[in-house]
Amino acid sequence: MGRPRSRVAAFFWDFESVVASVSLLLLGVLPVLEVVVRFLYSGGIPAYNRYLLHLVLVVSFLGGMIAARDGRHLSIRVAVDALPDRLRLAADSLGSVLTVTIVVAFFWSSLSFVAIGFEPGSRVGLFATWLVAAVMPLAFAVIGVRFLLAGPGGAARAVAAAVGVIVGTVIGLSAIASMVYTHAAVIPPIIDRLYDFWFVAMRVAAVPLAILLVVAAFIGVPLFVVLGGVALLLFARDGGSIEVIANESYVMLTGNAIPAIPLFTLAGFFLSESKAGERLVRLFRALFGWLPGGLFIAAILASTFFTTFTGASGVTILALGGLLLFVLNRDPARDQGFAVGTLTASGSIGLLFPPSLALIVYGSVAGVSIFDLFLGGVLPGALLVIAMCVAGVVFALKHKVPSVPFSLPEAWSALKGSIWEVLLPAIVVAVYFSGIATLVETAALAVVYTLFVETVIHREIGLRRLVSVSLQALTIVGGVLLIVALARGLSYYIIDVQIPEMLTSWVAGSIGSRFVFLLLVNLALLIAGMFMDIFGAILVVAPLIIPLGAAFGVDPVHLGIIFVANMGVGFITPPVGLNLFLASYRFELPLAKVYRAVAPFFLLQLLIVLVITYWPWLSTVLL
Repeated sequence: MGRPRSRVAAFFWDFESVVASVSLLLLGVLPVLEVVVRFLYSGGIPAYNRYLLHLVLVVSFLGGMIAARDGRHLSIRVAVDALPDRLRLAADSLGSVLTVTIVVAFFWSSLSFVAIGFEPGSRVGLFATWLVAAVMPLAFAVIGVRFLLAGPGGAARAVAAAVGVIVGTVIGLSAIASMVYTHAAVIPPIIDRLYDFWFVAMRVAAVPLAILLVVAAFIGVPLFVVLGGVALLLFARDGGSIEVIANESYVMLTGNAIPAIPLFTLAGFFLSESKAGERLVRLFRALFGWLPGGLFIAAILASTFFTTFTGASGVTILALGGLLLFVLNRDPARDQGFAVGTLTASGSIGLLFPPSLALIVYGSVAGVSIFDLFLGGVLPGALLVIAMCVAGVVFALKHKVPSVPFSLPEAWSALKGSIWEVLLPAIVVAVYFSGIATLVETAALAVVYTLFVETVIHREIGLRRLVSVSLQALTIVGGVLLIVALARGLSYYIIDVQIPEMLTSWVAGSIGSRFVFLLLVNLALLIAGMFMDIFGAILVVAPLIIPLGAAFGVDPVHLGIIFVANMGVGFITPPVGLNLFLASYRFELPLAKVYRAVAPFFLLQLLIVLVITYWPWLSTVLL
């Protein structure tokens, strides 16, 4: 959806963009200001932590609005575009109706939470807490309208609007009743009747709607709608408070470690939107290009570096894919399949290295030290990098791929040109692991550092571009954090009805072998990685696996590394691994060719994941 032509609409478009971008940039600057103020004046910024955590809430929902505006919410869309026109229209219409329905239900849930969920006098510094939290229903209202406008037009849009608003409001009747019960001086009799109707209707309709929603995930309904919607419907079926979805989203997004996610993402986008990628590729090429397969080594290291800081392997493929493919495949006569396979499969390795966003979310959900997870991921990640590099060397030797002669002046020039980017991971690791700063402060330092490097030293991101770069980061931040927030509700439901305990009891009685248990975990996570993004999977699948791991004596850090490594392989698992679709788009190749190109790397990484799984020493020795 491009910038509107209407002057009024364009004003609101620009206003929204500026407010969202400034909020994200302020999130990056605030922790650094706190450190400075704390150093100069021992008290620090009054109510700093409340400001910081609630700013994440605001950024997340503003990012969700931007992602909806730009059509960037994460979803699975399997072969819908290949359907005949009539069937495709029907699928899109169904998806639009369901999306609007659930978003309307989210609106009522969050509005009721804002109206009744906070103690009188609760504040975020100068602001009433309810006023800050009001960004939730506001965002859902805007997101719902934008999804409606992005769907089929004409009569289909009118039907989607009518059905979505009516059914979504029916699902939200208990939230509406709760607001009336809490704030009305006199309760109209109709409220009791509406609540009774809601209770009966949800007992009948909730499960079929939830099943339909899961099926609709494969026709493009956004993942945050599916995960949060299923949770909301299940709570409604049991007669529970649907405000719990909004409450759990609020709790998740105001968690102490969560600010690190948008901050590291923003730092990664400052790198990807400058020429840092070109400088790093030049450096790795100069340092390793003279080796057999050295160009492949350079590409793998560059991909790993970028994924570590952007937190999204797809961003690496889209941002660096074209440049790295050119570096690997300068001979037009040579088959580019191996190069495409290398770049597609390298995108997710960085998820195991600090400051991996996946490990941050896993640690927050599982109650495992993020510091320990960072240490635990280093050797397994290094093993994956080495295995990929060895594959590149073998291919180069077998096919006599020419190397680049080593040039000390070129290597020195490349190092001088990229030294500021090379120092970034060293600074992050040194500052965080030494205990000088918290994880969030370290992430903010990374933002300020990359901003200074790319705007002042290299002057590649001018002040005018800050808004556009921030907006690109916001689409990822909003898409990811809405999934994290709303999947938290499903996680809460899973724990509330004691599914992990029942599953643990069943598995313990049915599977006596730790070896078999870990093999089943590998299989389950591989399937989850094919169909879910890593953050949603952590919120939904991790609560099921964590107690099972404890029952079989699996170290919690080791289990976390197994989880993330498996999900990374799931992204390149045919036929529907997410990175396969992104590679097909970026390299302009049919999916069948991408499948063939990735297949050997899929098998190689699957083998390494088995090594990581059955050799816990790799994940625990540094602890």
